[in-house]
Amino acid sequence: MNDSVAFLGRRPEQGDAWRSFRGWETLFGLSWLVSVVFVIAGDTHALHIRAIVVALLVLCAAGYLLLGRPAIREDDDDSHRAVWYFGLILVAFVPAALLVPAACFCLFALGPQVFMLFSGRRAVAATLLLNLAPAMRFLTEPGLSLDQILLFAGSTLIAITFALVFGPWISRIIHQSADRACLIEELEASRAEVARLSAESGALAERERLAGEIHDTLAQGFTSIIMLIQAAQAQPDSARHLDLAIQTARENLAEARALVAALGPVPLDGSTLDDALRRLSVRLCEEGGVTVACTIDGESRPLPPSTEVVLLRSAQEALANVRRHAAASSVRVRVRYCPDDVTLLVEDDGTGFDPGRASGYGLRGMRARIEQQGGTLTVTSSPGLGTSLQVTI
Repeated sequence: MNDSVAFLGRRPEQGDAWRSFRGWETLFGLSWLVSVVFVIAGDTHALHIRAIVVALLVLCAAGYLLLGRPAIREDDDDSHRAVWYFGLILVAFVPAALLVPAACFCLFALGPQVFMLFSGRRAVAATLLLNLAPAMRFLTEPGLSLDQILLFAGSTLIAITFALVFGPWISRIIHQSADRACLIEELEASRAEVARLSAESGALAERERLAGEIHDTLAQGFTSIIMLIQAAQAQPDSARHLDLAIQTARENLAEARALVAALGPVPLDGSTLDDALRRLSVRLCEEGGVTVACTIDGESRPLPPSTEVVLLRSAQEALANVRRHAAASSVRVRVRYCPDDVTLLVEDDGTGFDPGRASGYGLRGMRARIEQQGGTLTVTSSPGLGTSLQVTI
């Protein structure tokens, strides 16, 4: 797996293996050098004939440097430069092979170059043309026996068959490798896009989480402070309301510090969920003069921290809505522990509302939190008949 990841992380080589492998240039240089040495060292041909052949071979080398090598590096089959280079090879190599057979050693390099320069039928035709010159030179020699002709024909047929079979086969493999290189580049681009989208999704989820935390803690605390100060302004004896406002402000400050430090919710630090719900109930009773009953059904037990946070925030939101909107005289907060789930129920006898027309972040954020924990939220209410909010996780 690690090897695959490392491989995908590497940038593919430019061009395919035909063009990126420098061994082909070494092969061309060696085969050309051997041909020149054999032509010069041979004594079966006149000196001026060998000089002409060497000059033709030098022309082949110059053509490779000026036309063939750039055409191969272009990575573009059947380009004009490739056609010009092959035409020069025919003009220079074929006469050289006809004059001195030792020049045919260049075929070891020219054969692979054909499949680097051309594709399909053009490569096959070019291979046949290059091998035609040695055949013509051999068959025009006088005094050949039948055994010599058959031996030459068999060896030539094997060489041509080998070139025509393995050349296209290797070309297909190289083209498949080039296609895989393109796929790897596309995969790398897709991985980068997935990483970018994942980062954006994570940032969005974190913004949603922080928005929920701020709404459930700081916003509700500030609302309580405003209501308490307004109550203090309306009453001669305002000490109690101001004390509650100061207490709420301090708790809000603690909540803000907890958010900054990425700690858990303050009401749960060092206490149980049941204790935190009782404190919320007492606070609502003190701030709004509402009768609040908090009951625990079943055997209380520790819950996963994320579940406790969701239940606590749901209770905070429900009680804040009671304080701001319900104008209720009594509220009941109930937690029921079952073997497979836990349920929070908040009921009031207030004005009620139409859940289908409810808007705002509170209920929407509460539902999103609960569903992330695999729970359900049920809100039952109607105008004048109070509200019942039930969370089951």
